Amino acid sequence: MIDMKAILCPVDFSEFSRHALAHTVRLARWFDSTVTVLHVSPPQVRPPSVVFGGLPGPIPPIDLLPVPAAPDQRDEILAQMSSFAATVNTNGVEIRFVTREGSPVREILVEAERTRSNLLVLGTHGHSGFERFILGSVTERILRKAACPVLTVPPPVDKAPADALQIFSRILCAADFSEASQKGIDYALALAKEADAELLLMHVIEGVPDTPDWQQPTGPAVVEYLRLSEHDALARMRAALPSDAQVWCRPQMILATGKPYHEILRVARERDAHLIVLGVHGRNAIDRLFFGSTANHVVRTATCPVLTLRA
Repeated sequence: MIDMKAILCPVDFSEFSRHALAHTVRLARWFDSTVTVLHVSPPQVRPPSVVFGGLPGPIPPIDLLPVPAAPDQRDEILAQMSSFAATVNTNGVEIRFVTREGSPVREILVEAERTRSNLLVLGTHGHSGFERFILGSVTERILRKAACPVLTVPPPVDKAPADALQIFSRILCAADFSEASQKGIDYALALAKEADAELLLMHVIEGVPDTPDWQQPTGPAVVEYLRLSEHDALARMRAALPSDAQVWCRPQMILATGKPYHEILRVARERDAHLIVLGVHGRNAIDRLFFGSTANHVVRTATCPVLTLRA
């Protein structure tokens, strides 16, 4: 049983975050969760004054000081958040509204920790100045730093599903057999069991030239590499599945060869996956390289929600 008592959903009042909120509400209704809706505003600043010869004068902009939002401004934002949430059917879901000022990454992570969130839901597109954050550094940094699982919801291809079962009905979990991906497998299995979903467990073998005729390699070393890699991957996938998994999630094992993000997106599209689950790595240079080459591409390009978990 997955513990999802607290869900955090940052919003920027765009249609993209409305779509993410719709997913959040459906998950909250299924898991009986409390939802915190968070809006982060950029801080207002003013230059402090110093006195030269008895006359006040501004000091360089580098010393700009934050100005706390006035109570009426906070009340206005909270009212806007309430109206925004009212456009989504929130019946039966407990919702809290929180507004903060400052860095989006910091405030989102702090709120996730403060509320002990079990899931953080982000829309992957925003508007105006927020767009470059939610498409770039903010989402990437949150996925690498958030202690809880993060669900990224792409722009709406269709309306949000009527219930959580539709979100989880076919789950694609990509594994590279690292500690992070094992956490992803465990979570995907738990979701599949919870929702009686179909689970596609996938591994991508790298190292073969990315050419149309790679399936007919000419060198014996390449053939042997493929044979051993496939044998090892299948053994690891079988070991990752509980013995009774066939009863409750109808698991299918999928092997592919090529660039991981390309193959994950291809299989998700061809098999009509409703959710992609990925374990993401941590913060060192190698982990950032993995994130940039795989998870980042999947999150940015997938047409279905992507659930990422950090080891």
